[in-house]
This record gives sequence, C-alpha cells and structure tokens, in this order.
Amino acid sequence: MAASVFDSLHLSKLFQTGDLAALFTDSAEMRALLLVEGALAKVQGELGVIPEISGAFLHRAAMEVQIDPAGLAEATAQNGVSIPAFVAALRKTLEAPEHAQYLHWGATSQDIIDTALMLRLKRAFTHILSTLKRQLNIIAELSEQHSETILPARTWGQHATPTSFGALTATWGRPLLALYNEMDARKDAGFWVSLSGAAGTSSALGPKAAQIRAGLAEALGLHNPAYSWHNDRTPVTTLAAWATRLTNTLAKMGADLAELTMTDLGEVQLGGAGGSSTMPQKQNPVGAGAIMALAAHVTALNSVLQGAAAHKQQRDGAAWISEWLTLPQLVLGTGAALVHAERLASDLSPNSERMKANIESGQGMIFAEALSFALADHMPRPEAQNKTKELCTTALKTGKNLAQVAAEAYPEVELGEVFNMSAQLGAAPQEARAFAAAVRAL
Repeated sequence: MAASVFDSLHLSKLFQTGDLAALFTDSAEMRALLLVEGALAKVQGELGVIPEISGAFLHRAAMEVQIDPAGLAEATAQNGVSIPAFVAALRKTLEAPEHAQYLHWGATSQDIIDTALMLRLKRAFTHILSTLKRQLNIIAELSEQHSETILPARTWGQHATPTSFGALTATWGRPLLALYNEMDARKDAGFWVSLSGAAGTSSALGPKAAQIRAGLAEALGLHNPAYSWHNDRTPVTTLAAWATRLTNTLAKMGADLAELTMTDLGEVQLGGAGGSSTMPQKQNPVGAGAIMALAAHVTALNSVLQGAAAHKQQRDGAAWISEWLTLPQLVLGTGAALVHAERLASDLSPNSERMKANIESGQGMIFAEALSFALADHMPRPEAQNKTKELCTTALKTGKNLAQVAAEAYPEVELGEVFNMSAQLGAAPQEARAFAAAVRAL
C-alpha cells in the first residue's frame, strides 16, 4: 500500500479529490513560494525599501523561473525548512547578483511558507465551497421532489414515527448549508498574509514594515491581520476545524445511506454500487463507506493539528512541522469525501414502495405515539400512554395490527387519521421544502 491513498496508482480513483490534488504538490508549493517572494520584492521596491528596479526585476523573474524541489532536499534535511535552500537556488538561477541580493529582504522562512500556504489554501477552499454548493443543489432537489415520500423514521435503529425521505435529505443538507454560509462569509478574511520577520518583531523590515505587509496582502489577495501570527495558528486551525465538521456532516449522509441500502431495508438504491470478489449478488455501498472512513481519517488529523497549535514562545519548529504532516491530507480527505457525496446524491434512487412496505410490516407500531395522543383526548395523558403500551403488547402477542387492536378496544374513539401515513408526517414536508427554498436563495 502506498504511503498516501491519494498518490496510490490503484487506490487514487477511490479517493479522487478533483482539482485539489494539484494544489498539494512540490511544484505547486514552489510556484506559490515564487509568487510570494516576487510580490514581496515588488512591494518593497515600490515603497523604496529596496531599489525599485531590483523589485521589478525580482517580481518579473519570479513569474518566469522554475526551482527544482529535489535540489532542495539535502539542505532542507539539515535546516528543517526549505526556504534557505530555496532562496539560494533562486539567487543562483537569476544570475543577477546586483538584484538577487535584495531577494527575501527582511522576511523569515515562516513568513514565506505560511503566506504561500495561504495562497494554496484559498484556492483549495474556493474549490471546496464550489463543490459544496453543487452538493447542496442536488440535495435540495431531492428534498423538494420527495418532501412527501413516506419513510419510516428510526431512532436507535427502530421504527419511531413516519417522516418523509425529503425531510431526511434536508437533515443532510441543513448543516451543510450552515457550513457553506460560514465559509462564504469568511472567504475574504480567512486567508492571512504573514510578514513579521525572524521573531515576529518586523525589525529587519524597517520602519515601513506595516506598509509592506499591507501591500503584500493586497498584491496576493490575502487578508492582512496587521500583526504577527507566527505562533497564533488560528487561521490554520479554523480552516481545519471547518473542513472536519464538513467531512463529518457528509459522513452522516453516508451512514444513513449505508443503512437504507441494506438488504433488510432496501429503501434506497445507489448507482455504481460496488461488487464482491466472491458474492455476485452483492451491491456494496462503497461510496458511503469511503465517506465514513475519510471522516474518521480527517477527524484524527484534525486532532493532531489542533494540538499542534500550542507553539512555544515566538516560533516552534516541531509544532509547525506537525502542520505539514497533517494539513494537506486533511484538505484532500475533505475533497475526496465531497466527490463521493456528490456522486451518491446524484445517483441514488429512493424506493417508495419498499418504504411503505417496511412501515406496514411493523404491525402499525410506528403509529403508537399518535395513538397515545388520540387516546389522551379521552383520558389523562399518563393513562393514555400506559393503555397504548398495553395495546402494543397485545398486538405483538396476537400478531394483529395495532390499528385493529385499538379499534377493538376503543370503538368509540375515531382513529382513522391516526393510522394514516400521510396524516402523520407532521412538519416533515414543510421542512423539506423550506430547506430547498433556502438553498435556492443562495
């Protein structure tokens, strides 16, 4: 098995991440580092911190040159960070020492790496947000179309009361919608520029340090926090926590579908279900299982990353390295879960006849709550609950339907609507349609 399922030749299609994978490669990182160094030089040149001609040269050159990441390996192993070797390689490649001497002026390794990371994370989360919006529209369509498709609601794996399939899909979608709105509101301020120098004091950047940081943020389209966040990992941990919540919300949909497609229930059919090597009858809910596995993986990674937020003193190499080990996998895991979720929602087919049959197979017990309230119109509520329990016991012993047992015991009580599936949906149809309307209002 490969070190990462996302890089495995035979597992990669099971964990597809769309366009996200390209953002977490060595070449993508080198390109982002070049963009940051070039933009920094241009801003410093415009402000007169370095010669303007050198700033313009370095900015233009950063757009054109390439750095071989493999060539940085030896020095990175020694230094624990790639920027010293990166800057040396870039200066050598430029072959213009009169300008190259101003490269990386006043910055520290963490400034460049964190800012380059934020450039890639902004693109990654923009992609995730776009995919999430498509997912919301698919779920909204399901919710509206099946707002009155009767489904047995289950608690602790047992029949509870009737609901609708559209109401169930709306419960998948509501937290996704909240997550979408949360990230949409944060997208302009959630990705920070970093420029504070060796110990966060900006001393080597000179008196125009604040202006340089603001200019760099504007040039790169990043938020300027106006302070050093070397040891404040809030922007990273906030994004990771959001991605983890998203992945676990998708896993709820996966868990429901894994249950609903079970042979005993058969209430939903999934397109493209997987087969077994020895059992030809099987249609395995592979996508649902993959989402649940990815959610567990992302949650574990997030635990490491959140714990790594405790940076000692001004900067902490070990805590910082922990982010490199976890964050890319966490983002890719989130992207892969979204890919599976979109496929599942697009290809599923609810079996309304099977849903009704499953309700009917339960001897009408799913209507017990409604029956207790109907009886409460004729006796105190506690007594009505006890009588309903007795009626359920009788039904189970005799094999009769609860409706028949109740009618025999209380012929004077009008029970027609009590055992009417459609009449017992409550607010389920309205909630399904309300969710669909909320998505369309985006």
